Amino acid sequence: MTPDPDLLSNVRSERVRAVRSLGRRAVRQRQGRFVVEGPQGVRELLRYAPGSARDVYLTPAAADRYAELVSLAGEAGVPVRACTDQVLAAMSDTPHPQGVLAVASPVDVPLGEALAAATDGAGFVVVLTNVRDPGNAGTVIRGADAFGASAVLVSDASVDVYNPKVVRSTVGSLFHLPLVLGVPVPDLLQACRVHGLRLLAADGGGGTMLPDADLTAPHAWVLGNEAWGLPEEVLDQCDDVVAVPIVRAESLNLAMAATVCLHASSAAR
Repeated sequence: MTPDPDLLSNVRSERVRAVRSLGRRAVRQRQGRFVVEGPQGVRELLRYAPGSARDVYLTPAAADRYAELVSLAGEAGVPVRACTDQVLAAMSDTPHPQGVLAVASPVDVPLGEALAAATDGAGFVVVLTNVRDPGNAGTVIRGADAFGASAVLVSDASVDVYNPKVVRSTVGSLFHLPLVLGVPVPDLLQACRVHGLRLLAADGGGGTMLPDADLTAPHAWVLGNEAWGLPEEVLDQCDDVVAVPIVRAESLNLAMAATVCLHASSAAR
């Protein structure tokens, strides 16, 4: 059998090394590119942010299994490149890739644009301050998407949202709602206040229990670092400090607490 000349098979090629290098933050920032792995993430990229997609890579088996991705890429004019399992693995950040990977350009938007949508009706946003764990950040973005948040605002001291682990843990939600990145915490809080959002700090030591919090007006959930929570200077700037009632456990981790709070906001709407 004659080898397919269009099949990417050299794991040491410049293209493969270039995609693999996007696992490093400095390279992502310099190139203005990031990697989306897995069929669900790539599907949502092509459905909701096709203008951001630059290339789609699939193994022959994945191309057969996920024919919809090939069609979506074709409709969006995104190049689809067939590659061997070894090449896909060399480009991937995971030990067991699913045969599908895309390269995309950033999808974040300006702060004012994101907040304009949040003040339409009883909207709410999520503010991540100094959140460092990729899994937590991605799970919060996914929860914000699931419960109808208008935007997610990520401070400059937080994890890079285009980190492959964050992107994977959002499972495509990264492309569903406005995302703001790299803004200092004081600027985020001030902008929320200017746009009429009540600032609600989620903190285990809060004086207001979640069932008693006013979630009917536009508001912003302010979430802190996994280890030390929110500093006093941030708590002092918030309109209320809200705690999730807990029966027995000592505490909830960031992603769990955020999910509970976001569900409450969704129910209040």
